[in-house]
Amino acid sequence: MRVLIVEDEPYLAEAVRDGLRLEAIAADIAGDGDCALELLGVNSYDLAVLDRDIPGPSGDDVARRIVASGSGIPILMLTAADRIDDKASGFGLGADDYLTKPFDLRELVLRLRALDRRRAYARPPVREIAGLRLDPFRREVFRDGRYVALTRKQFAVLEVLVAAEGGVVSAEELLERAWDENADPLTNAVRITVSALRKRLGEPWIIATVPGVGYRIDTGGEATGPGPGPGREVTAPGGDVTAPGRDVASPGREAAAPGRDAAGPGGARA
Repeated sequence: MRVLIVEDEPYLAEAVRDGLRLEAIAADIAGDGDCALELLGVNSYDLAVLDRDIPGPSGDDVARRIVASGSGIPILMLTAADRIDDKASGFGLGADDYLTKPFDLRELVLRLRALDRRRAYARPPVREIAGLRLDPFRREVFRDGRYVALTRKQFAVLEVLVAAEGGVVSAEELLERAWDENADPLTNAVRITVSALRKRLGEPWIIATVPGVGYRIDTGGEATGPGPGPGREVTAPGGDVTAPGRDVASPGREAAAPGRDAAGPGGARA
């Protein structure tokens, strides 16, 4: 999940962003209305958290623009305006939820999760596919009844792949949805994270690499793992296909020996 936080108090905005990151939610910050509209124009967001009283175009104006765009991005207004008339006008502008300051970060996370669940075509809160069971509220993953411990970033990547329901997700989209705008577009973080995630989930490999396209949850049991078999190909986020039976190396490095993962920056293995 990727969230846009529109808040002109830097300390509060950063605290919310850091708190969301701990919950495997990527977040970008806009300190004024102009910045918010610019980010909305270039990035794809699952949710927007709006303070109503911000410089430039107000939070109300930003909400109107989101609604008028037809993007369907749910809006949570996070503001000190706590009168019932304020709430009524906020909902009238198109807000999907309203939370007043001061607030508990845990409540904000619960509300965001609920909005995301509601937005995703009324899908069940616990998602299941190909023997995987992913609970975004408890941040738990089970495979064939076995609990799988994941890092926050691995969970965020898996959540995007599971939500695609077997569809292909490009490395660029994973970087956009599971990381924030500060992520280096040339990084090999996606490849390293997917490789580590495959290992955590265990065999038979369930995350398939689609050469030149991206990754998907494999429902047919034909996914290749960290050490592909003969005649199989693997692709890096940039789309380069390696020779069959060899793993992808990070930019500027030679491919690792067959059956071993490529080294990440500084020689660390994924």
